Amino acid sequence: MDNVPLKSAEELTLMREAGRLLAQVFSYLDTLIEPGVTTMQINDWAERYIVDELKARPASKGQYDYQYVLNASVNQVVCHGVPSETLTLKSGDIVNIDITLEKNGYIADSSKMYMLGEVKPIAKRLVDKTYEALWKGIHAVKPGATLGDVGHAIQRHAEQNGYSVVREYCGHGIGQEMHEEPEVVHYGKPGHGVVLKEGMVFTIEPMINQGKAKVKIKKDGWTVVTSDKSLSAQWEHTVAVTAEGVEVLTLRDEERV
Repeated sequence: MDNVPLKSAEELTLMREAGRLLAQVFSYLDTLIEPGVTTMQINDWAERYIVDELKARPASKGQYDYQYVLNASVNQVVCHGVPSETLTLKSGDIVNIDITLEKNGYIADSSKMYMLGEVKPIAKRLVDKTYEALWKGIHAVKPGATLGDVGHAIQRHAEQNGYSVVREYCGHGIGQEMHEEPEVVHYGKPGHGVVLKEGMVFTIEPMINQGKAKVKIKKDGWTVVTSDKSLSAQWEHTVAVTAEGVEVLTLRDEERV
């Protein structure tokens, strides 16, 4: 695919900074997300921190007429959960917080699962296996590999553990625009699809369902839920293809070894 943009070393430096700042947002929220808070409070905390502390821009706000700085997807919500003043998190909930941040003209995109209070083992296993699936995909990234290799690694791990992969939503290229080429689906066949080249930057963000893969959109036009009301989990990182393999631009402190 010739229209996939390749980032220069200078552009990657800027994207690395945006990713570093976005990781800081999650570190900040880690101390605040707990049972009893609303998803709108999380949204407002993130906005103030991004704007006031990091002097950056919440890239999702205003994109596609979306009014908020993040998505908060709780339990059976697959993605695009809209922050709400009436949705209060409770013990046992799992929630995905998905945030984008722009600094110096370049955007980073990442999401993290939070498990609130006493989470049932069946829910914790879904969250953990989805995180493992994300990293299976990341580890498949290198020059000469294909997006089919990435999707296959994710799909195989999810299905081996009894889960299904959402097909309707995918990762994407990212840079000065939030959504660039290529589309990064989380299923596929080895050796198929776009061949990865040094300088490509994109998100990997598998949505894994406890039940069937089928989803539906709620009446608000945003919120995507599982059709069978089963739990769903998602993790996301922005990654760059390097000469050596892959660099995770949004890596958080707890993930560094």
